[in-house]
Amino acid sequence: MLVMQIVLTMLAVGLLLGFVGAGGSGFIISILTTIFGFSIHTALGTALAAMVFSSFSGAVSHYREGNLLLRAGIPVGLFGAFGAWFGSLMSVNIPAHDLRWMTAGILFLSGLLLWLRMVIVSRKKDGAAQDVLPSGARFWLAAFVVGLASGVLSGLFGIGSTPFIQIGLMFLLNMSVRRAAGTTMLVIIPIALAGGIDNYRLGFLDVPLLIEVVIGTMVGSYIGAKFTKRLPAVFLKTAMVIVPMLGAALLIL
Repeated sequence: MLVMQIVLTMLAVGLLLGFVGAGGSGFIISILTTIFGFSIHTALGTALAAMVFSSFSGAVSHYREGNLLLRAGIPVGLFGAFGAWFGSLMSVNIPAHDLRWMTAGILFLSGLLLWLRMVIVSRKKDGAAQDVLPSGARFWLAAFVVGLASGVLSGLFGIGSTPFIQIGLMFLLNMSVRRAAGTTMLVIIPIALAGGIDNYRLGFLDVPLLIEVVIGTMVGSYIGAKFTKRLPAVFLKTAMVIVPMLGAALLIL
């Protein structure tokens, strides 16, 4: 019964995460700890590893929908993988109670930052004309900053850093909201893989729980990504802000 409850819950979560272009580790962590009673470190390691699969499913769907820019997603993701490995090494030394509150804080901050970013871009047209990437050294510097910063946050707090990645892609790499949402799914894959491997080494990865989470989120995220392009941009922008804040609220209940 518990297995089925977890799978169905993660299916619903995957639908939402696929729509907003999120790996959703922070949101998954809040559900596993608050609703199902798992420890924060186990939830962190399991949710981070699960993002490899859910993000892959969502990235494929976004690629087919034309929402993903490979040229930017690959280098940003590789820099992020290094940051995630470094962040996970620091995370193991943080007490569970402190880690829970810190994760909630970073989730709330990420939602706030996304809202502020949406205010800034609200006067810009959300079209393909925005997707003109910088070139040369500026491109590589932007990819390094976005990837490393989001990777460290992901490894340290077990979150996918989706809002930080999307803000970086929109602000530093000049992507539209839709392309940022899709490309973020690709960026998260190497970040989650590096963090998941390190958490497995540290003993914080529950393999049976991982399978249950993956089954639900993979199916849900693939379907959810289909709605990113079909629904008005205002729904996407609103969901991007609400998802991390909802996760933060669940963690501090």
